[in-house]
Amino acid sequence: MSPWINSMIVGLGIPDQTIALLLIFPLVATLIAFFRQVIGVKAFGIYTPSIIALVFFMISDARYEGFDLWAMFYDLRYGIAIYIAVIAIGMGMRVVLKKVRLLYLPRVAITMTLLSFTVLGILALGAALQRTGFATVYVFPLIVLVVIAEKFVAVQIEKGTKTALLLALETFVVALCGYALLSSQTVQNVVFAHPFSVLLVIPVNVLLGKWTGLRVAEYIRFRDVLTRMK
Repeated sequence: MSPWINSMIVGLGIPDQTIALLLIFPLVATLIAFFRQVIGVKAFGIYTPSIIALVFFMISDARYEGFDLWAMFYDLRYGIAIYIAVIAIGMGMRVVLKKVRLLYLPRVAITMTLLSFTVLGILALGAALQRTGFATVYVFPLIVLVVIAEKFVAVQIEKGTKTALLLALETFVVALCGYALLSSQTVQNVVFAHPFSVLLVIPVNVLLGKWTGLRVAEYIRFRDVLTRMK
């Protein structure tokens, strides 16, 4: 561990998890930028998947030495269930409230009210089925997931349900990758030993910001045209 990090933990009493999150979060943001600029995964911008990755980490609070996909899904089962419920309710309320002539903000407020009761119902059902993991989920990440429904509803109104569902799926995949970084014990050990190495994301993002080539998704989308051009 870096002497600087050690002095912050031991001398100043700053929790090691807080330091780890602050150091790894720029890596998560850079990973999302890479997905957008090089791979072509749009998701709900950069902030939403970053926040969801953080929420998943707060719900799970697990550490992995390697990339164990099954273990990640298992530890995130409650977060995934609530995420799916939020998207489903948001989509359903868009259809129901479409028949009622309401302005946007009151409509979102109604949706968020019903989402709060839905999440509360999921917690109660989990407790009734003796799924104690639901009872241990902190309220803050649940509120964040509920608020994210506004983003989904806004995209659904602007671009349609199909596009909103696709972006929700892409957001989930990107957030899962971000969660893998946040929960990686190996990554945490590296940033604790070399905290200033995180600043390398700045030149990486400069390169991503100057990216002018086709994205991977565009190569797949236009593969027939590219084949004819050859």
